[in-house]
Amino acid sequence: QHKDAYQVILDGVKGGAKEKRLAAQFIPKFFKHFPELADSAINAQLDLCEDEDVSIRRQAIKELPQFATGDNLPRVADILTQLLQSDDSAEFNLVNNALLSIFKMDAKGTLGGLFSQILQGEDIVRERAIKFLSTKLKTLPEEVMTKEVEEFILTESKKVLEDVTGEEFVLFMKILSGLKSLQTVSGRQQLVELVAEQADLEQTFNPSDPDCVDRLLQCTRQAVPLFSKNVHSTKFVTYFCEHVLPNLSALTTPVEGLDIQLEVLKLLAEMSSFCGDMEKLESNLKKLFDKLLEYMPLPPEEAENGENAGNEEPKLQFSYVECLLYSFHQLGRKLPDFLTAKLNAEKLKDFKIRLQYFARGLQVYIRQLRLALQGKTGEALKTEEASIIKVVALKITNNINVLIKDLFHIPPSYKSTVTLSWKPVQKADASQKRASEDTTSSSPPKKASAGPKRDARQIYNPPSGKYSSNLGSFSYEQRGGFRGGRGRGWGGRGNRSRGRIY
Repeated sequence: QHKDAYQVILDGVKGGAKEKRLAAQFIPKFFKHFPELADSAINAQLDLCEDEDVSIRRQAIKELPQFATGDNLPRVADILTQLLQSDDSAEFNLVNNALLSIFKMDAKGTLGGLFSQILQGEDIVRERAIKFLSTKLKTLPEEVMTKEVEEFILTESKKVLEDVTGEEFVLFMKILSGLKSLQTVSGRQQLVELVAEQADLEQTFNPSDPDCVDRLLQCTRQAVPLFSKNVHSTKFVTYFCEHVLPNLSALTTPVEGLDIQLEVLKLLAEMSSFCGDMEKLESNLKKLFDKLLEYMPLPPEEAENGENAGNEEPKLQFSYVECLLYSFHQLGRKLPDFLTAKLNAEKLKDFKIRLQYFARGLQVYIRQLRLALQGKTGEALKTEEASIIKVVALKITNNINVLIKDLFHIPPSYKSTVTLSWKPVQKADASQKRASEDTTSSSPPKKASAGPKRDARQIYNPPSGKYSSNLGSFSYEQRGGFRGGRGRGWGGRGNRSRGRIY
């Protein structure tokens, strides 16, 4: 009966500032009483959400959840998602709060609006909607995030993952790995399969294409935390052994200052602990062994007078060797007679000579490091850059030492366990005690400025560059990469105006 009066309120959006302020309050207040005017009411409120006067806009946005009833809710969610593009911080916070309040009314309906904009909206809206999901979902209570809601998120996310940038992919993995229903073994397995699909492990690997390399690395980084004794890394380890290791020296990267070869070897080492039964184990172990030999030099030939015939001793690249030796040790457990039965006697003898030479250099450097770290307080070991570098170097050298000792057994043994130098040391790991002043650096030192020099010869020669200072907190989220049309494309991923399938 008061339909005409309500129409007058709706018409108030065309009036002056006072009329608009009143309309912003009264349109939502009486909305439920006039279902036949629902469309006109929502459109009128939308006009106010776009008003030039910021206070009117804020008032209108604040009241939007009152329109989120029944079939209107997805539409309101869609509108609020579009309003995330606001650059006014107070307005932006109001939009966030409004979205959270309708989430609690109907999570699936709200997600429908968010995903609709992620799939079809403007880039800025898409970006902010993804960020909203990655930061806010984990704050919602269990009664909101039901199994059905989580399944809906997974289904919709799979559609988005068909065409994403590197940064978006990382955010979606963060969203999905936070879902309670995916914390199970089968859930983690599902996530690993999603990453493997994204990494496109069926494709031919092109080491000279930075995008191809970048994509594989980003995906592998997302997969590594998901692996366990029940969720195997076999598919990734196989791909790295067959396609990446043989091309290690040809790898290119768009990331300035990143030692791409070491990055690949570190990922392989982390994954090797969780590798299941591998089809071509012997041939892949052989590839790994051959690559290890490249970094395990033979002793320099001595001249008749007992001095080196060559000008200088080979450089020992401890960081590379730690990764390769660890990976070989992990996979070697699955084929323990590889060194004795699969290699001929000459090759085994050659390997033992290399191991012995490396172990000699190792002992010298470990002594230098221990001497340099003697008397340092726990605080100094954690704060002085030079000491931090030496502590990490000591972890690397100790690890190699343990692994070499294992391989010197007759027959070679694969029983020792070590914690990779860039991983936090487990308390139970007694072999690492001397180096257990934990540093969070996830990288080897830039160069060894450690210990007293001996014959002006520096044995520890890890790769240099910016890598060591920035990889501890290294994040791939700073650059685009997967979707065509934005930043770096991941190959031909849709060269459309916004790089998306509409």
